[in-house]
Amino acid sequence: MRVHVADHPLITHKLTILRDKTTPSPVFRQLVEELVTLLAYEATRDIRTEKVTIETPVATTQGVKLSKPRPIIVPILRAGLGMLEGIVKLLPSATVGFLGIKRNEETLVPETYANRLPDDLSGRQVYIIDPMLATGGTLNDSIDYVFERGATEVTCICLLGAPEGVEAVRKHVGDRNVTIVLGALDEKLNELGYIVPGLGDAGDRLYGLAD
Repeated sequence: MRVHVADHPLITHKLTILRDKTTPSPVFRQLVEELVTLLAYEATRDIRTEKVTIETPVATTQGVKLSKPRPIIVPILRAGLGMLEGIVKLLPSATVGFLGIKRNEETLVPETYANRLPDDLSGRQVYIIDPMLATGGTLNDSIDYVFERGATEVTCICLLGAPEGVEAVRKHVGDRNVTIVLGALDEKLNELGYIVPGLGDAGDRLYGLAD
C-alpha cells in the first residue's frame, strides 16, 4: 500500500480554515470541493490513458485520452457526497457509484446500508472518496467491497487521516494495489475514535447539523 500526504501551501491553508470551528457550512462545503480537486490531481497521476492522433490547426500530433473502462468514483455516504463535485470537475467522464457505510458510534464497527455500484468492476480503477480516515474500518469495508466485484486498483482520497487508521488499512489490504492520498496526517485518535486535532464531524459540518 502506498500513502501520499499532499504537501502544498494551498492545501494547508484551506485545511486550516476547514478545521476552524467557526467556519460556517457554506464556506466549509466550498473548501471541501476545492481541496478535493487539489488532492485529485495527486491521486490521478497514474490514471490509465491511451495514445491518440489528433489534428491541431497547424499539424498532426500525438496525445492521450482516458482509457476504457472508465474510472469509477465512489463517494462514501453521506460525507463523501460533499467531495464528489470536486473530483467530478476533474474527471467529468468518470462513472459515479455510491456506497453507504455508517460507523456504529458504540462499537466503532462500520455497517453497510446502501450500495449503488456496478456488479462487475473488472479492470476498473476505483477512486473512493471519504473525508476522514479515522479507525480505518469504513475504508477497509469499502476497499473489500470493490475488490470483491473485480476492481484491480483502488485509490482512496481523504482530507485527513490518523496514524492508527492508516496502519489499520495497511494491515488489512495486504499486497492489494491500494493508494491513500491525504490532505494531512494528523496526530492521533481520541477515546471516541475522532481524529485529533481533526475538524469534527465532517458530515455534520457539511450539511449544517453542527451549527
